[in-house]
Amino acid sequence: MKKSIILLSIFCLAYLYGDAQEMATQAPNGFDSLRNNISHGRIDTIRYQSGTVGTIRKALVYTPPGYSKKKKYPVLYLLHGIGGDEKEWLNGGSPQIILDNLYAEGQLVPMIVIMPNGRAMKDDRATGNIMAPDKVQAFATFEQDLLQDLIPFVEKQFPVFTDRENRAIAGLSMGGGQSLNFGLAHPDRFAWVGSFSAAPNTKMPELLVPDPALIKKQLKLLWISCGNDDNLISISKRMHDYLYENEVPHIYYLEPGGHDFKVWKNGLYMFSKFLFKPVSPKVFQHYTVSGSPAATNVRNARFPQVLPDNRVVFRLKAPQAKQVQVDLGRKYELSKDTGGYWIATTDSISEGFHYYSLLIDGVAVADPASETFYGMGRMAAGIEIPFSGGAYYAIKDVAHGDVRMKRYFSLVTNTWRRCFVYTPPGYDTSTSRRYPVLYLLHGGGEDERGWSTQGKTDLILDNLIAAQQAEQMLVVMMDGNVSTGGFNEMALRAFENELVNVVVPFVDKNYRTITNAAHRALAGLSMGGIQTLYAGVNHTDLFAYLGVFSSGWFGGQQPVAEQQYAYMQKSSGKINTDLKQFWIAMGGKEDIAYNNCQQMLKRFDEAGVKYKYSEYPGGHTWPVWRNNLYKFSQLLFR
Repeated sequence: MKKSIILLSIFCLAYLYGDAQEMATQAPNGFDSLRNNISHGRIDTIRYQSGTVGTIRKALVYTPPGYSKKKKYPVLYLLHGIGGDEKEWLNGGSPQIILDNLYAEGQLVPMIVIMPNGRAMKDDRATGNIMAPDKVQAFATFEQDLLQDLIPFVEKQFPVFTDRENRAIAGLSMGGGQSLNFGLAHPDRFAWVGSFSAAPNTKMPELLVPDPALIKKQLKLLWISCGNDDNLISISKRMHDYLYENEVPHIYYLEPGGHDFKVWKNGLYMFSKFLFKPVSPKVFQHYTVSGSPAATNVRNARFPQVLPDNRVVFRLKAPQAKQVQVDLGRKYELSKDTGGYWIATTDSISEGFHYYSLLIDGVAVADPASETFYGMGRMAAGIEIPFSGGAYYAIKDVAHGDVRMKRYFSLVTNTWRRCFVYTPPGYDTSTSRRYPVLYLLHGGGEDERGWSTQGKTDLILDNLIAAQQAEQMLVVMMDGNVSTGGFNEMALRAFENELVNVVVPFVDKNYRTITNAAHRALAGLSMGGIQTLYAGVNHTDLFAYLGVFSSGWFGGQQPVAEQQYAYMQKSSGKINTDLKQFWIAMGGKEDIAYNNCQQMLKRFDEAGVKYKYSEYPGGHTWPVWRNNLYKFSQLLFR
C-alpha cells in the first residue's frame, strides 16, 4: 500500500511538472539556431497544376526528420505576408530550424508543412506595386486555389491524413488574415487555425464567426498572436474581443515586438507545439507574455495592461519613491526594478469598471496613465475590465444618440448647475415626436458625470433601442449633491425640491417630453437610491416608475425612514395603483447595502407595498449598476 502511494505521488508530480513545462509562454534562447548534432528535416519545391489560376504554381514543402512514405502525417499550411512569396518564411523565419529543434526536444508531432504562394495569379511574384488591386484580390482568390488545387495535390502526392483534425492553417500578416478568413470559413477542412499579426484583409469577426457554437464545437485550437507594438494590433484585438464576448475558446497571445519575424518566429514556435495533440481550453487564457492596454488608459499609455485572464499588470516610473502600491479593492505591492520602474501583477479582476488609486509613499494619487473619473469624492483613476457578457454596453454599429451637457440656474441653491441629457437616435430629426424621460441619479462621492461616463448610459440605451428591447427615451442625469450640510433629511428635502421644482420643469421646457407620470421614471444607485425612495414614493403623481439600485433606508436615517414607512403603510393602495414598476435591485450579499435593503423590504411587505426584486452579483460597484440600468430600462414606458 505504501509503495502504491509513493508511485502515485511520483506520477502526480511528473504530471504537474509536465504541465508546468507546457506552460512555457515564450520560445527559449536558441530556439531558432541551427544545431548540427540533431536530425534535420528537408525543404523541397513542389509544382502543382492550378485550375483556379490556370497555370502551374510553386510551393515549398518541409518534411520532418525521419520522414517515411510508409507513415501518414498531418499537414500545416503556412502562409506568408503581402510582400513575400512561398520563400518568405524560409528566408526570414527559418521554420525548418525551429521545427527541427522542437522535434529533437520531443515537443512536436511529426508533420508536413506546406509553404505556398498565397498570391493566386499568373504573375505571382512580389514585384512592382504589391498593393495593386489585382494583387490584393489574388490573396482572396487563393482560397479556391488552396481548397480546390493545392490540398488535393498534396493529399495525392504525400502520405498525409485527409481529415480536418489533421489539417492546420496559419500565417503571418496578410497570411494571418487569410488563415482566419479561410480557416474559420471552412471548419470542416481545418481544425487548427493560427494567425500571427493579422493584416487588414481579415474580415470582420461577425462575418468570420456567424455561428460561435459551430466554431466552438469544431475547432481544436484558434490561435491569435501579435506584437504589442504592432500598428495592426487592433485587427487581432477586434477578433479576440468578439470571440471573448461569444465565449469561443481561443488563445490571444501578445508579446513585446512589432510587425516582424521576431514575433512571427515565436508565434510559429508556440503554435506548432499545440498541433495535432490533445489540448485543454482551460489553459488557453494563461498563454501570453504581454497584455492589452486597458481601454481606460490615456492615449498611447502602455500600462496598465489587462491580461487575457483579467489579471492586470501595472508599471510606472517613480525612481525616488520608497513604496508604491495599487489600491484596487485590495492593495498590491509593486516591486522596483533597476530602471526605477515599479511593477506588479494583480489577481484576476472582476468584470467592468473599477476605481483605483496609486499609493506612493502613502499618498493616494490618480494614475497619470489612466483617464480620471469623479468618484470616491475626488478625481480617481479607473480601469475597464472586459468580460464575455459586456456586449450590452459595447460600441456597436447601430444608430447612436447624444449626451448633452445643459446648464441651468437653480432657485433652490441660487447657483448655476448642470445636468447631462441623453437624447435617443433621431431626436433632432423627429421634431414632432415627444419622449418619455428617465431621471437617473448617481451615488455618494460622484456627480452628474457618473452615469454618462462610468455607467455608459448612452451605449446601453443605444444598443437596447436598436434591438427594440427598450423604448426611445430621454435620460436626465442630474447632480444629486444639492445640500452642503451632509446627507440627512434636510439634504433629502433640498434634493426633492431641486428635482420636482427645478429640474423636471427645466427638462419639460427645453426638451420634447411627455409631461405625465406614466412617461416619467426615477432611478438611482446607492445615495441616489435613497433619493429615489424619498422623492419618488412621495410623488407617484410625477413618476410611475421607480428603480432603486444597491440601496435601502439605513440606521442613521431611521427618523426619516420611519416617516416614510408610516406614509407607505397609509398610502399602499395609492402607491400600488400609481406605480407601474417599483424595481429594487442589489449586488448580492456582498453589496454593502444588502442588509439595509432586506430590512426595508420586510417593512414594505408589512405595509403591503408591491415591488419586484432582482440581484446581480458584484457588490456595490459599477458593473452591477450598469446591469441594473440595462434590465430596468427594458421595463419602462411599455
